[in-house]
Amino acid sequence: MDKLRIIGGKPLIGKIRASGAKNSALPILAASLLTDQTLRICNVPHLRDITTTVELLGRMGADIEIDARLNVEINTKNIKDYVAPYELVRTMRASILVLGPLLARFGQADVSLPGGCAIGLRPVNLHIAALEALGATITIENGFLKARSKGRLKGNDFTFENITVTGTENLLMAATLAEGTTIIRNAACEPEVVDLANCLTAMGAKIEGAGTPVIEIQGVVSLYGATHRVIPDRIETATYLAAGVITSGKVTIRDTRPDFLTAILEKFTDMGAHITIEDDSITADMQGRRPKAVDITTGPYPEFPTDMQAQFAAINAIAQGRGIITENIFENRFMHVLEMQRMGAQMHIDKNTVTCFGQDKLSGAPVMATDLRASASLVLAALAAHGETIVHRIYHIDRGYECIEEKLQQLGADIHRV
Repeated sequence: MDKLRIIGGKPLIGKIRASGAKNSALPILAASLLTDQTLRICNVPHLRDITTTVELLGRMGADIEIDARLNVEINTKNIKDYVAPYELVRTMRASILVLGPLLARFGQADVSLPGGCAIGLRPVNLHIAALEALGATITIENGFLKARSKGRLKGNDFTFENITVTGTENLLMAATLAEGTTIIRNAACEPEVVDLANCLTAMGAKIEGAGTPVIEIQGVVSLYGATHRVIPDRIETATYLAAGVITSGKVTIRDTRPDFLTAILEKFTDMGAHITIEDDSITADMQGRRPKAVDITTGPYPEFPTDMQAQFAAINAIAQGRGIITENIFENRFMHVLEMQRMGAQMHIDKNTVTCFGQDKLSGAPVMATDLRASASLVLAALAAHGETIVHRIYHIDRGYECIEEKLQQLGADIHRV
């Protein structure tokens, strides 16, 4: 099994480009199920979750072509299998995103209950309630969600009990082909939801309000093919900026969207980073200084994202002062703390908060990744630590970071896959 070997202790300096957003590309790939024409998706990142989704669509009968630049063309006119099997979907939660499109276009879907990162409860009941509101019948049998619809789904006014990104996306896709108007209340406002809505609009969907808590969809009889470019990955962008901050370096990320990172950039500034923003690039320059500890509280967009909580815990581990991190999205997302403690981090967990007491230095050690963002945080800690760190179980990181060791090498990191 692959591992990352990292020799830390040197500032990272340089420029790299952002990849396409995984959390946009996955629902947009699923959206190809809504039309019998070809959907061309550009700026798709080369990630394990993407490969799994493409394989899933191929097994269902989709015709797929991928060019040298990883632009993906998908035509689902020959879909005859409406099953998402366990052996494919067990590794990622996003597999549930095929549920809404299959149900809306074909009237049936059998989707294995998904797997993914072990970061707490992410119930499917919100998806079930949303699709049942459009007239679907959904049962759970033998580990599968079995959804059926007699005729077209019917538009409805639905309020999510809790904000859910994938739940919003599933309902949004299903509603595009439903009869009548659907209103989604307490909808997720993430840029990835807006990106999906923009793609669906290019395919002929009638959507208003994406990016706000209320989205209105006027159902149409059919959608058609289109070309869509996936937005840059804001979490990847922020993670590499964090690599510059934690090592007291200077890192520039090109081909990104600064407007997606307002809450994160404010915290980098509080840490002492000099932030420079141009049209499509962000530079974080620590000017050789050690970062200052900050307090963060996670919340739905545009608040501070849970997907950057672990990375900021790593920075707080070596920062000046004390920082308190409060996690409000997932109830089991501090597993990285135990691994950082092996490196000398002084952190104390109390329910949904972790208090970080910054140390002058961390020491390299063997550590084990437990989920996607935890693995990124351990890489960051290793970059700042003295000596050698081996990060085990990096298949997690390959789910969400494209060629992470190559990009960090471009910034001067001593990191190798072994």
